Amino acid sequence: MSNEVGKITWISGPVVRAKGSRNVGMLELVEVGSDRLVGEVIGLKGDQMTVQVYEETAGMQTGEVIYGTGLPLSVELGPGLIQSIYDGVQRPLPLIEQAVGSFINRGARFDSISREKKWKYTSKVKVGDEVKGGDILGVAMETDTFEHRVMVHPDDSGTITWVVADGEYTVNDTIAKMKMGKEEKSITMMQRWPVRRPRPFTNRRGANIPLITGQRILDTFFPVAKGGAAGIPGPFGSGKTVTQHSIAKWADAEVIVYIGCGERGNEMTEVLQEFPHLIDPRSGRPLMERTVLIANTSNMPVAAREASIYTGITIAEYYRDMGYHVALMADSTSRWAEALREVSGRLEEMPAEEGYPAYLAGRLAEFYERAGYVNNLNGTQGSVSIVGAVSPPGGDFSEPVTQHTKRFIRCFWALDKSLASARHFPAINWLDSYSEYLEDVGNWWREKNW
Repeated sequence: MSNEVGKITWISGPVVRAKGSRNVGMLELVEVGSDRLVGEVIGLKGDQMTVQVYEETAGMQTGEVIYGTGLPLSVELGPGLIQSIYDGVQRPLPLIEQAVGSFINRGARFDSISREKKWKYTSKVKVGDEVKGGDILGVAMETDTFEHRVMVHPDDSGTITWVVADGEYTVNDTIAKMKMGKEEKSITMMQRWPVRRPRPFTNRRGANIPLITGQRILDTFFPVAKGGAAGIPGPFGSGKTVTQHSIAKWADAEVIVYIGCGERGNEMTEVLQEFPHLIDPRSGRPLMERTVLIANTSNMPVAAREASIYTGITIAEYYRDMGYHVALMADSTSRWAEALREVSGRLEEMPAEEGYPAYLAGRLAEFYERAGYVNNLNGTQGSVSIVGAVSPPGGDFSEPVTQHTKRFIRCFWALDKSLASARHFPAINWLDSYSEYLEDVGNWWREKNW
Protein backbone atom coordinates (compact mmCIF):
# COMPACT_ATOMS: atom_id res chain seq x y z
CA MET A 1 0.00 0.00 0.00
CA SER A 2 1.27 3.48 -0.84
CA ASN A 3 1.35 6.22 1.80
CA GLU A 4 1.84 9.98 1.68
CA VAL A 5 5.55 10.83 1.94
CA GLY A 6 5.93 14.43 0.77
CA LYS A 7 4.62 17.51 -1.05
CA ILE A 8 5.96 18.88 -4.35
CA THR A 9 7.90 22.16 -4.08
CA TRP A 10 9.59 22.44 -7.51
CA ILE A 11 8.90 21.07 -11.03
CA SER A 12 11.19 21.07 -14.08
CA GLY A 13 9.93 18.78 -16.83
CA PRO A 14 10.34 15.13 -15.74
CA VAL A 15 12.18 16.14 -12.53
CA VAL A 16 10.30 17.21 -9.40
CA ARG A 17 11.50 18.06 -5.89
CA ALA A 18 9.50 17.58 -2.73
CA LYS A 19 9.82 17.93 1.05
CA GLY A 20 9.77 14.69 3.02
CA SER A 21 12.99 12.86 2.23
CA ARG A 22 13.03 11.08 5.59
CA ASN A 23 10.03 8.98 4.54
CA VAL A 24 11.57 7.40 1.41
CA GLY A 25 14.67 5.50 0.36
CA MET A 26 17.03 6.08 -2.55
CA LEU A 27 15.75 4.55 -5.84
CA GLU A 28 12.33 3.93 -4.28
CA LEU A 29 9.34 3.79 -6.61
CA VAL A 30 6.88 6.59 -5.83
CA GLU A 31 3.55 7.83 -7.19
CA VAL A 32 3.53 11.55 -7.98
CA GLY A 33 0.59 13.96 -7.81
CA SER A 34 -3.15 13.44 -8.05
CA ASP A 35 -2.76 11.32 -11.21
CA ARG A 36 -0.38 8.98 -9.35
CA LEU A 37 2.31 9.18 -12.04
CA VAL A 38 5.14 6.62 -11.84
CA GLY A 39 8.39 8.09 -10.49
CA GLU A 40 11.69 7.06 -8.91
CA VAL A 41 13.66 8.78 -6.14
CA ILE A 42 17.05 9.76 -7.61
CA GLY A 43 18.31 12.18 -4.97
CA LEU A 44 18.03 12.83 -1.21
CA LYS A 45 19.44 15.97 0.40
CA GLY A 46 18.39 17.30 3.80
CA ASP A 47 14.60 17.25 3.92
CA GLN A 48 14.33 17.33 0.13
CA MET A 49 13.87 14.43 -2.29
CA THR A 50 14.38 14.59 -6.05
CA VAL A 51 12.11 12.38 -8.16
CA GLN A 52 12.44 11.38 -11.81
CA VAL A 53 8.91 11.02 -13.28
CA TYR A 54 8.38 8.47 -16.04
CA GLU A 55 5.26 10.15 -17.45
CA GLU A 56 4.31 13.57 -18.83
CA THR A 57 4.18 16.14 -16.00
CA ALA A 58 2.26 18.92 -17.85
CA GLY A 59 -0.37 20.47 -15.60
CA MET A 60 1.21 19.27 -12.36
CA GLN A 61 1.30 21.88 -9.57
CA THR A 62 3.39 22.50 -6.46
CA GLY A 63 1.71 21.32 -3.30
CA GLU A 64 0.55 18.04 -4.83
CA VAL A 65 1.26 14.92 -2.82
CA ILE A 66 3.89 12.20 -3.43
CA TYR A 67 3.06 8.67 -2.30
CA GLY A 68 5.73 6.11 -1.36
CA THR A 69 5.53 2.40 -2.20
CA GLY A 70 8.52 1.10 -0.21
CA LEU A 71 9.70 -0.81 -3.31
CA PRO A 72 12.42 -0.14 -5.91
CA LEU A 73 11.53 0.25 -9.60
CA SER A 74 10.97 -3.39 -10.57
CA VAL A 75 9.73 -5.55 -13.43
CA GLU A 76 7.33 -8.49 -13.27
CA LEU A 77 8.93 -11.72 -14.51
CA GLY A 78 6.96 -14.82 -15.41
CA PRO A 79 5.10 -16.58 -18.24
CA GLY A 80 3.59 -14.05 -20.64
CA LEU A 81 6.68 -11.91 -21.32
CA ILE A 82 7.33 -13.55 -24.70
CA GLN A 83 5.32 -11.91 -27.53
CA SER A 84 4.65 -8.86 -25.33
CA ILE A 85 5.14 -5.20 -26.32
CA TYR A 86 5.98 -2.90 -23.38
CA ASP A 87 6.90 0.71 -22.85
CA GLY A 88 10.02 1.76 -20.90
CA VAL A 89 8.52 0.98 -17.48
CA GLN A 90 6.90 -2.33 -18.53
CA ARG A 91 3.36 -1.14 -19.23
CA PRO A 92 1.72 -3.40 -21.86
CA LEU A 93 1.06 -1.16 -24.88
CA PRO A 94 -1.53 -3.40 -26.66
CA LEU A 95 -3.68 -3.52 -23.48
CA ILE A 96 -3.43 0.25 -23.05
CA GLU A 97 -4.50 0.74 -26.67
CA GLN A 98 -7.54 -1.51 -26.20
CA ALA A 99 -8.55 0.35 -23.05
CA VAL A 100 -7.82 4.02 -23.81
CA GLY A 101 -6.87 4.24 -27.51
CA SER A 102 -3.61 5.09 -29.27
CA PHE A 103 -2.55 7.77 -26.77
CA ILE A 104 -1.52 6.68 -23.28
CA ASN A 105 -3.47 8.42 -20.53
CA ARG A 106 -1.36 9.73 -17.67
CA GLY A 107 -1.46 7.47 -14.65
CA ALA A 108 -2.70 4.47 -16.70
CA ARG A 109 -2.17 1.27 -14.68
CA PHE A 110 -2.18 -2.20 -16.19
CA ASP A 111 -0.65 -5.49 -15.07
CA SER A 112 2.53 -6.21 -17.04
CA ILE A 113 1.68 -9.91 -17.05
CA SER A 114 -1.91 -11.13 -17.40
CA ARG A 115 -3.41 -12.33 -14.11
CA GLU A 116 -6.27 -14.19 -15.85
CA LYS A 117 -4.45 -16.24 -18.50
CA LYS A 118 -3.80 -19.87 -17.53
CA TRP A 119 -0.57 -21.66 -18.34
CA LYS A 120 -0.03 -25.40 -18.68
CA TYR A 121 2.31 -26.15 -15.77
CA THR A 122 4.34 -29.30 -15.10
CA SER A 123 6.16 -29.63 -11.78
CA LYS A 124 9.80 -30.81 -11.61
CA VAL A 125 10.19 -31.00 -7.80
CA LYS A 126 8.62 -33.10 -5.05
CA VAL A 127 7.88 -32.64 -1.35
CA GLY A 128 11.05 -32.80 0.75
CA ASP A 129 13.39 -31.46 -1.95
CA GLU A 130 15.94 -28.89 -0.82
CA VAL A 131 15.94 -25.96 -3.26
CA LYS A 132 17.96 -22.76 -3.52
CA GLY A 133 17.72 -19.56 -5.53
CA GLY A 134 17.52 -20.17 -9.28
CA ASP A 135 16.50 -23.85 -9.04
CA ILE A 136 13.85 -24.87 -11.56
CA LEU A 137 10.54 -25.79 -9.90
CA GLY A 138 8.66 -26.70 -13.06
CA VAL A 139 7.94 -25.67 -16.63
CA ALA A 140 5.08 -23.75 -18.23
CA MET A 141 4.57 -23.70 -22.00
CA GLU A 142 4.76 -20.00 -22.84
CA THR A 143 4.03 -20.68 -26.54
CA ASP A 144 3.49 -23.97 -28.38
CA THR A 145 7.25 -24.38 -28.76
CA PHE A 146 8.82 -22.26 -25.97
CA GLU A 147 9.35 -23.78 -22.53
CA HIS A 148 9.30 -21.26 -19.65
CA ARG A 149 11.26 -22.62 -16.69
CA VAL A 150 9.76 -21.43 -13.41
CA MET A 151 12.54 -20.74 -10.90
CA VAL A 152 12.94 -20.11 -7.19
CA HIS A 153 13.58 -16.39 -6.52
CA PRO A 154 17.39 -15.88 -6.37
CA ASP A 155 17.19 -14.58 -2.77
CA ASP A 156 15.20 -17.59 -1.44
CA SER A 157 16.10 -21.13 -0.39
CA GLY A 158 14.46 -23.84 1.71
CA THR A 159 12.62 -27.18 1.70
CA ILE A 160 9.59 -27.91 -0.49
CA THR A 161 6.57 -28.76 1.71
CA TRP A 162 3.78 -28.83 -0.91
CA VAL A 163 3.59 -29.08 -4.69
CA VAL A 164 0.59 -28.42 -6.92
CA ALA A 165 -0.71 -31.13 -9.28
CA ASP A 166 0.16 -30.67 -12.96
CA GLY A 167 -2.50 -28.60 -14.73
CA GLU A 168 -3.40 -25.09 -15.86
CA TYR A 169 -2.75 -22.17 -13.50
CA THR A 170 -2.47 -18.38 -13.53
CA VAL A 171 0.71 -16.54 -12.50
CA ASN A 172 -0.89 -15.71 -9.12
CA ASP A 173 -1.81 -19.31 -8.23
CA THR A 174 0.42 -21.04 -5.66
CA ILE A 175 2.44 -23.78 -7.40
CA ALA A 176 4.55 -24.82 -4.39
CA LYS A 177 5.19 -24.04 -0.74
CA MET A 178 8.64 -23.81 0.76
CA LYS A 179 9.79 -23.81 4.37
CA MET A 180 12.32 -21.04 4.94
CA GLY A 181 13.59 -21.23 8.51
CA LYS A 182 10.47 -21.07 10.70
CA GLU A 183 8.11 -19.66 8.10
CA GLU A 184 6.41 -21.22 5.08
CA LYS A 185 6.40 -19.25 1.83
CA SER A 186 3.95 -19.69 -1.06
CA ILE A 187 5.61 -19.64 -4.50
CA THR A 188 3.85 -18.48 -7.68
CA MET A 189 5.02 -18.48 -11.30
CA MET A 190 5.70 -14.73 -11.12
CA GLN A 191 8.50 -12.86 -9.37
CA ARG A 192 9.55 -9.21 -9.21
CA TRP A 193 13.11 -7.97 -9.66
CA PRO A 194 14.63 -4.44 -9.27
CA VAL A 195 15.78 -3.33 -12.73
CA ARG A 196 18.98 -1.62 -11.57
CA ARG A 197 20.26 -4.71 -9.74
CA PRO A 198 21.97 -7.36 -11.95
CA ARG A 199 20.56 -10.87 -11.44
CA PRO A 200 23.13 -13.15 -9.75
CA PHE A 201 24.98 -16.09 -11.33
CA THR A 202 27.69 -18.52 -10.19
CA ASN A 203 30.57 -17.38 -12.42
CA ARG A 204 31.40 -16.10 -15.88
CA ARG A 205 32.62 -18.43 -18.63
CA GLY A 206 35.06 -17.51 -21.37
CA ALA A 207 33.53 -15.85 -24.43
CA ASN A 208 34.72 -18.51 -26.90
CA ILE A 209 31.56 -19.56 -28.79
CA PRO A 210 30.49 -17.20 -31.60
CA LEU A 211 27.01 -15.72 -31.81
CA ILE A 212 26.17 -16.51 -35.43
CA THR A 213 24.47 -13.35 -36.68
CA GLY A 214 23.54 -14.59 -40.15
CA GLN A 215 25.45 -11.68 -41.72
CA ARG A 216 28.49 -13.07 -43.56
CA ILE A 217 30.74 -10.00 -43.23
CA LEU A 218 30.15 -9.94 -39.45
CA ASP A 219 30.57 -13.69 -38.85
CA THR A 220 33.67 -13.91 -41.08
CA PHE A 221 35.67 -10.79 -40.28
CA PHE A 222 34.17 -9.21 -37.16
CA PRO A 223 32.55 -11.98 -35.07
CA VAL A 224 30.93 -11.39 -31.69
CA ALA A 225 30.94 -14.10 -29.01
CA LYS A 226 27.89 -15.38 -27.17
CA GLY A 227 27.81 -13.28 -24.05
CA GLY A 228 29.76 -10.54 -25.79
CA ALA A 229 28.95 -6.91 -26.51
CA ALA A 230 29.04 -5.19 -29.88
CA GLY A 231 28.43 -1.61 -30.93
CA ILE A 232 27.03 -0.43 -34.27
CA PRO A 233 27.87 3.25 -34.71
CA GLY A 234 26.94 5.07 -37.88
CA PRO A 235 25.49 8.30 -39.25
CA PHE A 236 21.78 8.67 -40.00
CA GLY A 237 20.56 6.46 -42.84
CA SER A 238 23.57 4.10 -42.80
CA GLY A 239 21.52 1.07 -41.74
CA LYS A 240 21.98 0.62 -37.96
CA THR A 241 18.35 -0.30 -37.30
CA VAL A 242 18.08 -2.58 -40.35
CA THR A 243 21.29 -4.39 -39.35
CA GLN A 244 19.86 -4.96 -35.85
CA HIS A 245 16.58 -6.21 -37.38
CA SER A 246 18.57 -8.67 -39.51
CA ILE A 247 20.55 -9.93 -36.50
CA ALA A 248 17.31 -10.30 -34.49
CA LYS A 249 15.83 -12.40 -37.31
CA TRP A 250 18.80 -14.64 -38.03
CA ALA A 251 21.03 -14.82 -34.91
CA ASP A 252 21.29 -18.24 -33.25
CA ALA A 253 19.94 -16.89 -29.95
CA GLU A 254 16.93 -18.59 -28.39
CA VAL A 255 15.32 -15.38 -27.08
CA ILE A 256 15.39 -11.88 -28.61
CA VAL A 257 14.83 -8.73 -26.52
CA TYR A 258 14.48 -5.67 -28.78
CA ILE A 259 14.57 -2.23 -27.12
CA GLY A 260 13.46 0.68 -29.30
CA CYS A 261 15.00 3.37 -27.10
CA GLY A 262 14.31 6.89 -28.33
CA GLU A 263 14.31 6.00 -32.03
CA ARG A 264 11.74 7.20 -34.54
CA GLY A 265 8.25 5.78 -34.11
CA ASN A 266 8.04 4.63 -37.75
CA GLU A 267 11.10 2.37 -37.23
CA MET A 268 9.46 0.72 -34.23
CA THR A 269 6.22 0.39 -36.20
CA GLU A 270 8.16 -1.51 -38.86
CA VAL A 271 9.41 -3.94 -36.19
CA LEU A 272 5.91 -4.39 -34.75
CA GLN A 273 4.41 -5.02 -38.19
CA GLU A 274 7.24 -7.21 -39.52
CA PHE A 275 8.04 -9.50 -36.61
CA PRO A 276 4.60 -11.18 -36.32
CA HIS A 277 4.85 -12.20 -40.01
CA LEU A 278 8.47 -13.38 -39.94
CA ILE A 279 8.93 -17.12 -39.79
CA ASP A 280 11.52 -18.41 -37.30
CA PRO A 281 14.00 -20.60 -39.27
CA ARG A 282 14.40 -22.79 -36.15
CA SER A 283 10.77 -23.78 -35.62
CA GLY A 284 8.87 -22.69 -38.73
CA ARG A 285 6.62 -20.60 -36.48
CA PRO A 286 6.33 -16.78 -36.08
CA LEU A 287 9.53 -15.11 -34.80
CA MET A 288 7.45 -13.22 -32.17
CA GLU A 289 7.12 -16.52 -30.29
CA ARG A 290 10.61 -15.96 -28.87
CA THR A 291 10.73 -12.15 -28.84
CA VAL A 292 10.04 -9.42 -26.26
CA LEU A 293 9.67 -5.86 -27.58
CA ILE A 294 10.19 -2.69 -25.53
CA ALA A 295 9.06 0.44 -27.36
CA ASN A 296 10.03 3.80 -25.92
CA THR A 297 10.19 5.99 -29.00
CA SER A 298 11.39 9.59 -29.26
CA ASN A 299 7.91 11.05 -28.68
CA MET A 300 7.42 9.17 -25.38
CA PRO A 301 8.50 10.55 -21.96
CA VAL A 302 12.25 11.10 -21.85
CA ALA A 303 12.82 9.73 -18.34
CA ALA A 304 11.18 6.39 -19.25
CA ARG A 305 13.71 6.11 -22.08
CA GLU A 306 16.45 5.95 -19.45
CA ALA A 307 14.56 3.16 -17.65
CA SER A 308 13.82 1.14 -20.82
CA ILE A 309 17.42 -0.10 -21.13
CA TYR A 310 17.31 -1.53 -17.59
CA THR A 311 13.86 -3.07 -18.10
CA GLY A 312 15.14 -4.86 -21.21
CA ILE A 313 18.39 -6.16 -19.73
CA THR A 314 16.58 -7.48 -16.62
CA ILE A 315 14.14 -9.47 -18.79
CA ALA A 316 17.12 -10.76 -20.81
CA GLU A 317 18.92 -11.90 -17.62
CA TYR A 318 15.76 -13.68 -16.45
CA TYR A 319 15.71 -15.88 -19.58
CA ARG A 320 19.49 -16.34 -19.31
CA ASP A 321 18.95 -17.75 -15.81
CA MET A 322 16.68 -20.45 -17.30
CA GLY A 323 19.58 -21.64 -19.47
CA TYR A 324 18.76 -19.78 -22.69
CA HIS A 325 21.01 -17.75 -24.97
CA VAL A 326 19.55 -14.24 -25.29
CA ALA A 327 20.38 -11.51 -27.81
CA LEU A 328 19.51 -7.97 -26.73
CA MET A 329 19.23 -5.18 -29.31
CA ALA A 330 19.43 -1.62 -27.93
CA ASP A 331 18.44 0.94 -30.54
CA SER A 332 19.89 3.44 -29.75
CA THR A 333 22.19 3.94 -26.78
CA SER A 334 22.85 7.51 -27.99
CA ARG A 335 19.18 8.40 -27.42
CA TRP A 336 19.46 6.84 -23.96
CA ALA A 337 22.54 8.98 -23.26
CA GLU A 338 20.62 12.06 -24.45
CA ALA A 339 17.88 11.22 -21.94
CA LEU A 340 20.56 11.08 -19.22
CA ARG A 341 21.84 14.47 -20.42
CA GLU A 342 18.38 16.05 -20.33
CA VAL A 343 17.56 14.77 -16.84
CA SER A 344 21.04 15.76 -15.63
CA GLY A 345 20.46 19.30 -16.95
CA ARG A 346 17.13 19.49 -15.13
CA LEU A 347 18.93 18.42 -11.94
CA GLU A 348 21.34 21.34 -12.46
CA GLU A 349 24.36 19.03 -12.35
CA MET A 350 27.72 20.19 -13.67
CA PRO A 351 27.99 19.04 -17.33
CA ALA A 352 31.03 17.22 -18.69
CA GLU A 353 32.05 16.86 -22.35
CA GLU A 354 29.36 17.97 -24.86
CA GLY A 355 26.91 18.52 -22.01
CA TYR A 356 26.69 14.84 -21.02
CA PRO A 357 26.81 14.12 -17.27
CA ALA A 358 30.14 13.15 -15.75
CA TYR A 359 28.75 9.68 -14.94
CA LEU A 360 27.97 8.81 -18.61
CA ALA A 361 30.91 6.38 -18.83
CA GLY A 362 29.89 4.69 -15.57
CA ARG A 363 26.30 4.15 -16.75
CA LEU A 364 27.47 2.71 -20.09
CA ALA A 365 29.87 0.40 -18.27
CA GLU A 366 27.10 -0.80 -15.91
CA PHE A 367 24.91 -1.65 -18.88
CA TYR A 368 27.50 -3.49 -21.01
CA GLU A 369 28.85 -5.32 -17.92
CA ARG A 370 25.51 -7.14 -17.69
CA ALA A 371 26.34 -9.03 -20.90
CA GLY A 372 28.06 -12.37 -20.36
CA TYR A 373 28.17 -16.14 -20.88
CA VAL A 374 27.64 -17.53 -17.38
CA ASN A 375 27.13 -20.60 -15.22
CA ASN A 376 23.73 -20.06 -13.64
CA LEU A 377 22.75 -20.71 -10.02
CA ASN A 378 20.84 -23.84 -11.11
CA GLY A 379 23.79 -25.44 -12.93
CA THR A 380 22.68 -24.49 -16.46
CA GLN A 381 24.59 -22.22 -18.81
CA GLY A 382 23.15 -19.14 -20.46
CA SER A 383 24.22 -15.91 -22.07
CA VAL A 384 23.14 -12.34 -22.76
CA SER A 385 24.74 -10.81 -25.86
CA ILE A 386 24.27 -7.05 -26.32
CA VAL A 387 24.21 -5.30 -29.68
CA GLY A 388 23.95 -1.56 -29.07
CA ALA A 389 23.43 0.98 -31.84
CA VAL A 390 25.19 4.32 -31.45
CA SER A 391 24.01 7.40 -33.39
CA PRO A 392 26.85 9.95 -33.35
CA PRO A 393 25.68 13.35 -34.67
CA GLY A 394 27.04 13.85 -38.19
CA GLY A 395 28.74 10.45 -38.04
CA ASP A 396 31.49 11.83 -35.79
CA PHE A 397 32.99 8.79 -34.04
CA SER A 398 35.07 11.03 -31.74
CA GLU A 399 31.98 12.16 -29.77
CA PRO A 400 31.65 10.98 -26.13
CA VAL A 401 29.02 8.19 -26.44
CA THR A 402 30.93 6.39 -29.23
CA GLN A 403 34.29 6.83 -27.51
CA HIS A 404 33.07 5.61 -24.11
CA THR A 405 31.19 2.71 -25.71
CA LYS A 406 34.45 1.56 -27.38
CA ARG A 407 35.98 1.21 -23.92
CA PHE A 408 33.41 -1.36 -22.80
CA ILE A 409 32.79 -3.44 -25.93
CA ARG A 410 35.14 -5.75 -27.82
CA CYS A 411 33.39 -5.69 -31.18
CA PHE A 412 32.92 -2.51 -33.24
CA TRP A 413 30.86 -2.58 -36.43
CA ALA A 414 31.37 0.89 -37.95
CA LEU A 415 28.85 1.82 -40.62
CA ASP A 416 29.85 4.04 -43.52
CA LYS A 417 27.48 6.58 -45.11
CA SER A 418 29.28 6.45 -48.49
CA LEU A 419 28.84 2.65 -48.66
CA ALA A 420 25.17 3.02 -47.74
CA SER A 421 24.73 5.68 -50.45
CA ALA A 422 26.26 3.22 -52.93
CA ARG A 423 23.61 0.65 -51.81
CA HIS A 424 26.30 -1.58 -50.27
CA PHE A 425 24.52 -3.23 -47.31
CA PRO A 426 25.30 -3.92 -44.54
CA ALA A 427 27.46 -0.78 -44.89
CA ILE A 428 30.27 -2.11 -42.65
CA ASN A 429 33.50 -0.15 -43.10
CA TRP A 430 36.14 -2.89 -43.04
CA LEU A 431 38.95 -0.47 -42.05
CA ASP A 432 37.22 1.21 -39.08
CA SER A 433 35.59 -1.97 -37.75
CA TYR A 434 37.31 -4.53 -35.54
CA SER A 435 36.62 -7.53 -33.30
CA GLU A 436 38.72 -8.62 -30.33
CA TYR A 437 36.84 -11.94 -30.22
CA LEU A 438 38.63 -13.35 -33.30
CA GLU A 439 41.20 -15.32 -31.32
CA ASP A 440 38.63 -16.45 -28.75
CA VAL A 441 36.15 -17.94 -31.23
CA GLY A 442 38.76 -19.21 -33.72
CA ASN A 443 39.05 -22.65 -32.06
CA TRP A 444 35.28 -23.16 -32.31
CA TRP A 445 35.46 -22.69 -36.10
CA ARG A 446 38.54 -24.96 -36.37
CA GLU A 447 36.71 -27.75 -34.50
CA LYS A 448 33.89 -27.47 -37.03
CA ASN A 449 36.43 -27.72 -39.89
CA TRP A 450 34.71 -24.80 -41.59
